[in-house]
Amino acid sequence: MASSLTLSAFQIPTSPPCYNVNAAIAASQSSREAPDLHFSTPFQLQQLHARLIKSGLPLSSSLPISLTRVAAVCALSSPSDFSYARSVFLLYGDAPSETLLWNTHLNTLSSSPCPGEALALFSRLRFAGVLPDTFTLSFVLKACSRSPLSLLLGRAVHALVEKLGFRSDIFILNTLVHMYASLGETASARLLFNVIPAKDVVTWNIMITHYTKKGEMVVAQQLFDSMPERSVRSWTAMIAGYVQWKNPNEALRLFRDMETTGMEPNEVTVVAVLAACADLGELDLGKRIHAFAMQCSLHKNNVRVCNTLIDMYIKCGCLQMARQVFDEMAERTVVSWSAMIGGHAMHGQAEEALELFSKMEEASVEPNAVTFVGLLHACSHIGLLQEGRQFFRSMTQDYGIVPEIEHYGCMVDLLSRAGLLEEAREFINKMPIEPNSVVWGALLGGAKVHKNIEMGEEAIHNLMELDPRNDGYYVVLSNIYADAERWEDVAKIRRMMKDRGLKKTPGWSTISLDGVVHSFIAGESDHPQIEEIHRSLDELLEKLRHRGYVPDTSAVLLDMDEKNKERVLYHHSEKLAAAYGLMNTANGTPIRIMKNLRVCSDCHAAFKLISGITNREIVVRDRNRTDLLTTLVLSGYNSHKKLKES
Repeated sequence: MASSLTLSAFQIPTSPPCYNVNAAIAASQSSREAPDLHFSTPFQLQQLHARLIKSGLPLSSSLPISLTRVAAVCALSSPSDFSYARSVFLLYGDAPSETLLWNTHLNTLSSSPCPGEALALFSRLRFAGVLPDTFTLSFVLKACSRSPLSLLLGRAVHALVEKLGFRSDIFILNTLVHMYASLGETASARLLFNVIPAKDVVTWNIMITHYTKKGEMVVAQQLFDSMPERSVRSWTAMIAGYVQWKNPNEALRLFRDMETTGMEPNEVTVVAVLAACADLGELDLGKRIHAFAMQCSLHKNNVRVCNTLIDMYIKCGCLQMARQVFDEMAERTVVSWSAMIGGHAMHGQAEEALELFSKMEEASVEPNAVTFVGLLHACSHIGLLQEGRQFFRSMTQDYGIVPEIEHYGCMVDLLSRAGLLEEAREFINKMPIEPNSVVWGALLGGAKVHKNIEMGEEAIHNLMELDPRNDGYYVVLSNIYADAERWEDVAKIRRMMKDRGLKKTPGWSTISLDGVVHSFIAGESDHPQIEEIHRSLDELLEKLRHRGYVPDTSAVLLDMDEKNKERVLYHHSEKLAAAYGLMNTANGTPIRIMKNLRVCSDCHAAFKLISGITNREIVVRDRNRTDLLTTLVLSGYNSHKKLKES
């Protein structure tokens, strides 16, 4: 067929070629090698083709023009260029290979930033009568899954799968399930899943991953439990799902079950488990996962694993370990820098956070919105008012970052802590976005610190509208009244909470020992060693008194006598957890406690002394009034002044 081709079959452009084709052809003829010919438009292709014909080069299947390149250049050009490309295929290639040539380009387009171009090419191929194979359809379905408005075409491709007899191809069926799930057609995806007679592990994984992304963990767990066999992706999908939907305990339970099967985690599993460890303060498991990552060399050049390690160590109170991971990273992203800056801020090391930001600028790494949350948080906790104001201005003026609600919350917290409550209120009123409960909560916290009843009442008025079911805000206002000995107002707040069906969230603390989490609730506990814990705590408090400890009964905002207030303080959950930890760990072992509420001033002072008496580092992780995790690190009485509560 190639011998019948003549110049008249193609349009010969009159403009010169983009480079010296004749020289390339001459060189190839002398060296008996195919010329190295390039083109990037149909026009250039036609130029080259015409010159090749004029050169007298033998026209055969060894044409020195890449047919794959012809498909790429002509696929989405004019209809005439598309037809021209098909003519070239027929003349220089085997007819059955045309589908393969188009498939190569379809695959590229389906993974490109513009998957709609793959759909456009497929429509053109169908109109031209090019018969698709399973690869063609899989590439088109992949493009459909990435194009939110392509459901109709996806259904048409499904019909074509049935029509062409591909219904027994498990790969194409899995791609269809994935397409429906990706486009939010859960019912269609599940219906197809149910009728597939011979599902493989990929089929199950697609549906499980879809349900975990939607937060339907009960359904995902049911499917997971029904799987005839599981891969590491099956376990990882469930673990990551539980982490994403705030159930880290279940995530770690599943991970331990996975370990019993002998299956090794992959990079995604490692990241998910480390995130769960960060949420729960599971330092021992986090360290073990870190060791595994080092053994498998996952930590060296894997920025994502390193960033998650940094976050885990920071939230577990191991700032030094986090900084070591950060310092050893071969490559750092803005996420790495921001996490470390936020970590120093969380631990009250504002100077270190600001110094690290300077190094970040020297490294020419552009900060993002998260970076400035850490910087503002650092300034807030040690009262760097002017520096905080400057950072807030700089993020917009120097970096073009539009402040988000978190930044406004940090600024209100900064102003409120500094006692500038009027300015904080004015700042809120001038915000270009609606303040949320965190912003007003920061003002409420400042009102409590500075005993400003009027400002507390204004904050609670707004909070009742924004977050009426949050008992914590009512409790803070009640405490403000109690601090001013306005007991009638305290009773009024309590009646209001009762009428609205709200109960004060009890304070609880947890401590993890040998993989077992022990919980303690303020004033009560069903722990089997509770009597021994109380005796140990009484002995410890006696030693504290000899060191000058005086109970800070102002932390108990109840209308009772001093003796009863002291009894309430002694049974705070974090004190019970600390006593239990001291009883059941070796000398020198750090004590790590998680608390659901703020650590009170009395426990803060007591822990400073306990740290010195027992020569133990005490790390308490709690949640502050702006809903940010904070960490109190104490390491010996003589040095506690150098360590600040974040």
